[in-house]
Amino acid sequence: MDYTPTSAHYKADKNLTFNERLIRAYALSISLFFLISTPIAVIYTQEWDFFKNLWHILSSPSKLVTDYFALGGLGSTLFNTAICGLFANLVIYISKVRCNATTLAGYMLIVAHGFYGLNFLNMWPPFIGVLLYCVIMKKKVSENIHIAFFATALAPFVSEVLFRYSVGNFDPTVTQVNWLGITIAIVCGIAVGFIVLPLLPGTTAMHRGYNLYKAGLAIGILGIFIYSFMYNTLGIAAPSGIPISNPTYYALPYAYRGFMNIFFLVLFGLTFIVGFFLNHRRIRDYGKLLKCTGYGTDFADKFGMPLCMINIAVYGMLIIAYLNLVFILPDLFPQLPAGVGFTGPTVGVVFAALTFASDGQHPRNVFPIVMGYVLLFAVVVFICLVAGLDIPWTLSTQAYINGLAFATGLCPIAGKYGLRYGIIAGLLSATICTVTAEMHGGFVLYNGGFTAGLSALILISLLDFYNVKPRYEDDL
Repeated sequence: MDYTPTSAHYKADKNLTFNERLIRAYALSISLFFLISTPIAVIYTQEWDFFKNLWHILSSPSKLVTDYFALGGLGSTLFNTAICGLFANLVIYISKVRCNATTLAGYMLIVAHGFYGLNFLNMWPPFIGVLLYCVIMKKKVSENIHIAFFATALAPFVSEVLFRYSVGNFDPTVTQVNWLGITIAIVCGIAVGFIVLPLLPGTTAMHRGYNLYKAGLAIGILGIFIYSFMYNTLGIAAPSGIPISNPTYYALPYAYRGFMNIFFLVLFGLTFIVGFFLNHRRIRDYGKLLKCTGYGTDFADKFGMPLCMINIAVYGMLIIAYLNLVFILPDLFPQLPAGVGFTGPTVGVVFAALTFASDGQHPRNVFPIVMGYVLLFAVVVFICLVAGLDIPWTLSTQAYINGLAFATGLCPIAGKYGLRYGIIAGLLSATICTVTAEMHGGFVLYNGGFTAGLSALILISLLDFYNVKPRYEDDL
């Protein structure tokens, strides 16, 4: 049921619902927030070589997870994310897509990866590929814009082909590109469009919608085939990450902790205030939203976008609180290995974790998934202490921060089956989150969604076999 306020908040196109207008406006406001933050970040970090850093981001191989804060800088990364987001905003407006929670999810994933792996250059071929598929197969472009957004998850593959795979002797200090690389990127971008769209229904059926990051499994599988053919099949040595020299940045124990805390405090604070006022200055029905299982529930349609904005703000602030807590664990317990702080990938996955906050995610059903990660960490620490081994990772290790952000997509399992199975889902995802990237060589940005899809596939199959029935259902 569509949410329509009693007062006329907008006097825009009458063909658009209030929800659709608000989704458009909110996505645009996030892009503008990045843009406004850019000069502030440049002054804050004294990034006077801004344009050089931006070009470095655009012209470098960007396999998972390439930290754009280290590769370029804070200001240049924010600007890259801003222009990627504004491009998505422009596409939404031009295509006249009927915006819903899934449209917002596609937008959020684009800006999330603008901090690591996706840039305004490498996002084009996969995106255009989906559009060409729609034109040739005579499908409505407006109904598949979110799929085009999701397809940009293969952006690192494009950069790899353009700037390393197709050149002779790769030199990270020199930008090299040739017609072979451009041709391969374009051809494969088109091919992606003809594969991802047909692949999505089948992979979604495999986990039956219990992984909200549905495209992760589909694109992850596709990435495995692409990577294996390019290297293992042809007998070519697999690439490593590019060397990044940024001693000033790496000397910061928590990277840009002060800046990013203020950044998110302002963003989520404004989100809450706007949502609160548009929801008639009440948090009406938020308790009902928190009781939803998250399985097949479009919060924007059921409760309205103002309440979803409140959920985004509350959920987002809890994510920031969690991150700040795990950042200081190595300081409190010196036996733990050092983790990371607000790196580019860390900031990016904050937005990634919020992707489906209008379509299934909320603090209550995400909490068990987080506890699954914490439980595995506790088990690993116990075993290592008893066996006299070095503790290999902590909750602020980059791979586990990224893995958890996408593992939140397993929240429908917690919502439907309860706390214990939600914890198991999180534990399963945490167990394999560091090895799945090797399967596709870092070519897929949705590695966490791929991991969550595999975890859901395993757990749901076991629950079905042992005839475990869901404990909770949503009120219609």
